[in-house]
Amino acid sequence: MSTLKGKTLFITGGSRGIGLAIAKRAARDGANIATAAKTTTPQPKLEGTIFTAAEEIEAAGGRALPLACDIRDEDQVLAAVAATVKEFGGIDICINNASAISLTPVQATEMKRFDLMMAINTRGTFLVSKSCIPHLKKASNPHILMLSPPLDMRTKWFAPSTAYTIAKYGMSMCVLGLAGELKADAIAVNALWPRTTIATAAVGNLLGGEAMIRASRKPEIVADAAHAILARPAREFTGQFCIDDSVLAAEGVTDFEPYRVDPSVPLMPDIFLPEDDVPPPGVVLGERPALDRPPK
Repeated sequence: MSTLKGKTLFITGGSRGIGLAIAKRAARDGANIATAAKTTTPQPKLEGTIFTAAEEIEAAGGRALPLACDIRDEDQVLAAVAATVKEFGGIDICINNASAISLTPVQATEMKRFDLMMAINTRGTFLVSKSCIPHLKKASNPHILMLSPPLDMRTKWFAPSTAYTIAKYGMSMCVLGLAGELKADAIAVNALWPRTTIATAAVGNLLGGEAMIRASRKPEIVADAAHAILARPAREFTGQFCIDDSVLAAEGVTDFEPYRVDPSVPLMPDIFLPEDDVPPPGVVLGERPALDRPPK
């Protein structure tokens, strides 16, 4: 299968950034997209709402269903899933993209921030997946995709931001568990992570401003990689931790320059990349960001 035409995607946090890019890529095939996110009114530092996202999805060729949903609330998630099934007749693909981030050491992490990351990243992924599974079991070529990193259990990933790493790795541990649990149902469960930082609001507002945006790739590289994964046979590809450009290289892509925000600036590697993971030929990375180095 090389197209997602007619497929229904349930995407969390899809009002902007990577989630919206994945939605628009699927929309180009003629997919149905349910966008479950909290943003219903414009925010000063965050572009996009579920309604502007719906407009962009439909302009790209898909059908859109904007759903105001806080994935920490079980009733809201169940209602959003039910609304999607009512509107489109089922769910073929569940994408757990919503995430909260705070790259702070333990002493600088407030417990309310810890709780938020656990509630959205780990618990939210668990809850949304759980709620979609009954419908995925009825689908043809069903997939669950987490936007979460490979499980590389090294001190250097935990020391600078223990809370965030635990919460993000919780999403990845859901991949391990669900891939095994759902294998008999032929539901693929995989993770996707970018090799470089991606030009999103989180990177611009929280991590490094304009300088890091210029050193990043565009969200479209993750969207194209997600599309490639979701088009694969679910029975044959599951339980994998994928890196965006490696997925595309396996699909025959050799030129990654169009994905760069500013080709004159060295690419900034993302955190959580295993040391033994080799980039595709021609991909040269700059220095890893200081934020992932343990404090001295």
